[in-house]
Order: sequence, then structure tokens, then C-alpha cells
Amino acid sequence: MHAAIAQDKPPLSFWQIWNMCFGFLGIQFGFALQNANVSRIFQTLGADMDALPGLWIAAPLTGLLVQPVIGYLSDRTWTGLGRRRPYFLAGALLASLALVLMPASPTLWVAAGLLWVLDASINVSMEPFRAFVGDQLPMSQRAQGYAMQSFFIGIGSVVASLLPWLLEKAGVANTAGPGQVPDTVRYAFYAGAVVLVGAILWTVLRTREYPPEQLHAFDQVPPLDRAPLDRARATRFGLLWLAIGALGLAGVAWHELPRELYLLGALLAAYGVALLTLTVVGRDSGFAQVMGDIYAMPLAMRRLAVVQFFSWFALFAMWIYTTAAVTKVYYGATDTASAAYNSGANWVGVLFAAYNGFAALAAIAIPWMARRFGLRGSHLLNLVLGGAGLASIPFLPNENWLVLSMVGVGIAWASILSLPYALLSDSVPAAKMGVYMGIFNFFIVIPQLVAVATLGYLLKHLFADDPAKVLVLGGASLVVAGLCVLRVPEPSAHRA
Repeated sequence: MHAAIAQDKPPLSFWQIWNMCFGFLGIQFGFALQNANVSRIFQTLGADMDALPGLWIAAPLTGLLVQPVIGYLSDRTWTGLGRRRPYFLAGALLASLALVLMPASPTLWVAAGLLWVLDASINVSMEPFRAFVGDQLPMSQRAQGYAMQSFFIGIGSVVASLLPWLLEKAGVANTAGPGQVPDTVRYAFYAGAVVLVGAILWTVLRTREYPPEQLHAFDQVPPLDRAPLDRARATRFGLLWLAIGALGLAGVAWHELPRELYLLGALLAAYGVALLTLTVVGRDSGFAQVMGDIYAMPLAMRRLAVVQFFSWFALFAMWIYTTAAVTKVYYGATDTASAAYNSGANWVGVLFAAYNGFAALAAIAIPWMARRFGLRGSHLLNLVLGGAGLASIPFLPNENWLVLSMVGVGIAWASILSLPYALLSDSVPAAKMGVYMGIFNFFIVIPQLVAVATLGYLLKHLFADDPAKVLVLGGASLVVAGLCVLRVPEPSAHRA
């Protein structure tokens, strides 16, 4: 049946796929500036190193809240701009405003608040892009489509991550007074705002979308089974999770554990409240529809959840602690106002550019790998290479060798951005593509929230304030993710 689906939806040309994915260059430009520089901005404004995960909570939490809602809404939207494109444009405009304002933040908490705005806006644009590929491409081209997105993610990230370093080489000031963000970072964020809006406009103006009735006519994936709600069972489990969460919150308070651990208890309690709410709201409400879709999620999504957990836990550890680790291990610097620290921080930008450049190259090879080794085998290999690269960061002769570590990280990054979506998309009907891509984001967001809640505690109490050890933990997490992918069913279009 699925092979027939791939033939029924007309294949797109290379340049049509190029145009529909080009906007991701702008999204990732903003995302890469955020990943490479936000810890630097926070530390410049006075944040302690063990407080960084808590300040980064905006990124995963906004994704958890925003992406399922945007996916649900975009499944039900049709305007003159189409189904997904209005969300691309609205998110880009808001994110560009946050990029302009963030480097001028007068205090740490203003910067933290702007991170919420920036990440929420990027999520508004990003989530419909994942569903966009599923909408437009037959199954046989989806690996190519997601790999094209990975290519643009790599290109955008290379330029964005390099910008502060390039601006320094051009003579722009790379240091500033205490509590002031250097001009290299400030101008890079201004450029990011322009690139983000321009790239999104390219995709909005140069692509078309299938009208809902035509899109649904192509769709032959059967509706997912949704059993009637067992209210008694939902009530029991809701009370159970609420109690577990409440006990966790009480335990953190009683033992005076770090405040970030409150997040884990709050997440469990919130899930219990959601289940209890499901028993009293109408079946046709948006909340009930999304919760019902969670209950009915395909087997492939359930097993990919574990893969995504370990993958994104590792990535978040890298984004938070690479600057602190590299500046401490290779530059011997912890003073954020020192020239050595800022040189090291700029070198981290170069390294992030390098891994994204390697990701862009790996994205070109991923469709071939998928045909040769299958989706699961390819993802396993790529994640193991990424784990080795991330874990090697503290052990190399000097900072120049870190480019070699970025080869493995880049290969894994390209794979994480493409192959899980290709593994999933064969299981999702067109009418639910947006909401399921949003739900799938839970398995990106939850590990990041766990990282926020635990990494600061682990750094202080297990790793003796050595951020390099957090990167080794991240490398091990990527290897575990690769092993877990072997449990995921291979889509029919990629079986031998």
C-alpha cells in the first residue's frame, strides 16, 4: 500500500525541493546564533556556570508548549498563503525582533526572557516545516526532503556560528566592559534577523501547497485506531502521576536539592493533571484531540521516542557546556571579560560552524546511505560516530584538533535532523501530519528538560565542576541512542 502512496503523489524536481526547504537556512541561522552565543551572553551578564541549564529552560519548555499547538492549528488552517506558510512567516518576524533585542539586554533576566521569545518564535516557524515535507513529497522522496533540510541547516549554521569570529578578524571589537555583550556578537545577531526573514520569504513566495481536499485524496495511510476513552483508567493514572510528581517536588524541597530538579516533579504532576483534565473536557475539544492522538501514536513513534531522548540529551549537553569546557581546558580561562575567554568562545563558534559544515556534507550522502544500509543502519552508524566525536573533546592535543571531533558530531547532527523523520513519516496520515510532528517534538523537548534539571546538579556533585565530563556523558548518550534505533520498524519503502 505504501509503495502506491509514493507513486500517487507526484514527485518534485530538485529545485522544487530546494525552494521548499530554503527557509530552513534562515531558521537555523537564528537557532545557531542562539546555540553558540546564548551561554556566552548569560555568563557575560553575570550567570554562574552551574546556573546555565536553568536559564536555558526556555528553549525546551517553549517547544513543549508551542509545537503541538502549532501542529494542531496548521493541520486545520487554509489561507491565501496556504496551510503551513503563514506560520513560517509569523514565526520569522517575531524571531527576528528577538534577535535584534537580545544582545542589548541590560540584565540577565531580560536576556532570559528574550530567549523565551526567540525560541518560541523559531518553534512557530520550525514545526510546520517538518510537516511541510510530509505534505508535499511522496514517501520515496521524504528522505531526500529531510536531508535537504539538513543541508540548509548545516549551511545556515556554518555562517551563523562563524560570524563573531569573522567579524573579529574584520576588526570589530570582540571584548567589552563588564556586563556588556561584545560588538561581534551584537552585529552577528542583527545579521541573523535579516537572513531569517529573507530565507523564509523565499520559501513562502516560491512554493505552493496542495489544497486540503487534494492532499487528503493522495493520502492512503489508514486512520490511526483511537479506542474510546476509558475515563476510570485515565483518572487512576492521572492521580498516580500527580501523586508521583507531588512527592518528587516535596522530596526536592525536603532535601534542599537544586531548584532545577523541581522541573522533573512538575512535569510528572502536569502529565497527571492533563490526564485528569481529559476526563472532563469535551471529546471534540482541541485538547482532547491532541491527547487522543498521543494515546494512538504509532509503534514507530513510541520506539523512536527512546532514540530521540538520548540523542537530544547529548545535544543539549553539548550546546550548554562546550564553551565552558573549551575555554577552561584549552585556554585556561574562566573570566568572561578576559581576552583568553572571548578568544576561546569565538573558537567554539568556529567549531560549531565546522560541525554544521560537516553536517551539510553528510546530508548529501544520507539518501545514498539510506538506500545502501537502510534508515536504521545508517542512523546507528552516524550516532556512534557522533558519540565518539563528542566524547573526544577533552582529550585532544590542542584546540585545533577539535575540528576532528566536529566531523563525528556533524555526521550525527545531519542524521538526527533527517532520518528519525523519515522513519516516522510512513506511519502518519496526512490529516494528522502537523499534530504528530508536534507530538514528536515532545521527545526532543523532554530530554532537554531532563538535561536542564540534572546537568547542573551532576556538574557540581558528580563531575567536580568540570564541564568537559558533561561532554563525555553526552557522547555516551549518543551511542546508546544508536543502539536503541535497532528496535524501530524500518518503513516499507526502505526494506530490502
